[in-house]
Amino acid sequence: MSFDFDTKVDKFGINSSKWEFLFDANHKAVQSDRAHPTYGDQRLLPLWVADMDFRCPPPVVEAVVERAKRGVFGYCTPTADYYQAVINWFARRYGRTIQLHWIVLTPGVVPALNLMVQTYTQPGDKVLIQRPVYHPFTHAIEKNRREVVSNSLVLENGRYQMDFDDLAAKAADPAVKMAILCSPHNPIGRVWTKEELECFGQICLDNNVLVVSDEIHCDLIYKGVTFTSFANISQRFAQGSIVCTAPSKTFNLAGLKLSNIIIPNEAIRSQLVAAIERLGIIGTNTFGVVATEAAYNFGEPWLTAVMEYIEGNYNFMQGYLAEHLPMLRLMPAEGTYLVWLDCRALELTPEARKKLIFEEANLYLDEGEMFGPEGEGFERINLACPRSLLAEALERLAAVIGKR
Repeated sequence: MSFDFDTKVDKFGINSSKWEFLFDANHKAVQSDRAHPTYGDQRLLPLWVADMDFRCPPPVVEAVVERAKRGVFGYCTPTADYYQAVINWFARRYGRTIQLHWIVLTPGVVPALNLMVQTYTQPGDKVLIQRPVYHPFTHAIEKNRREVVSNSLVLENGRYQMDFDDLAAKAADPAVKMAILCSPHNPIGRVWTKEELECFGQICLDNNVLVVSDEIHCDLIYKGVTFTSFANISQRFAQGSIVCTAPSKTFNLAGLKLSNIIIPNEAIRSQLVAAIERLGIIGTNTFGVVATEAAYNFGEPWLTAVMEYIEGNYNFMQGYLAEHLPMLRLMPAEGTYLVWLDCRALELTPEARKKLIFEEANLYLDEGEMFGPEGEGFERINLACPRSLLAEALERLAAVIGKR
């Protein structure tokens, strides 16, 4: 089956956060047309938020269109077929057995993380993360009046590693109640090995630290790399953790607001369900249910093809940098469609780097500082776009750096 990822999709007039808005330091959205083609060479190219510039899998589009034709959009409750699609997906791809009643639906992983911080910790408690890491982790902790503890990743020989000695010391603090694991890791692109996860889990569980494993990027794995779900390692790991999953990154369905949180431990699950009920976060998005079921049942060929294309984009970018921008270094990619670019050799302050990239090159990227102070000097770039757009972005970058 053939899929077209080269043709640029018109994303204007659909309220696209990526293409029709700019976001300030407080993440306040301001509508903007700067990315519109009418600006020509001066248009802004957005390669930031984790949102693909590809059409969703055809079976998903067809299922949503057919559902819309019914013309009825009332309250929606997933059937057993929905849950079976989720269960079959993880059994088929990862050999994981999931029981239907383990699945807790939420309107996204980020809302779930905030709710978990509220549910399993108290104001003043500490929550451990591994920076540089997806910035909503930090927001979920700090905005709920908890304290961030960073077991910061270490960059050694061009590859990020976990610092287990530091982890052991920090997890031993009785105030640390929860650890949020990013697996695969956003933004650095690491896919943790089973051995790394075993060490991480052993330290956390030995210190009674609940592990919340955000595995939303688990399907986006490069060839030759194996993903291991934290809960698949052992029964103890499964009972001492919560695994966050969603089809949103895999199939470009983020706007449909539906995630599947997997919690085998009944006591832990009951606490989260009770919190959801207290807040009245009930009901699901009609199209989210339809799209998820279609994606998990029929979307695998598209996923295989899109990952081949994204890996091709990575290889293209590596080659371009080697030839034209050797002072920039791309971190080795193992998973996700987000890459981590080391710009430290430019020796620019964060403000000067943003001016160079955003104002001079007209590129909208994610500054590394967003992911914690450990990210200073880096940029996160989204490769889930037509190769011609990536090429244009790299040419712009080369042009402005060449003028320095």
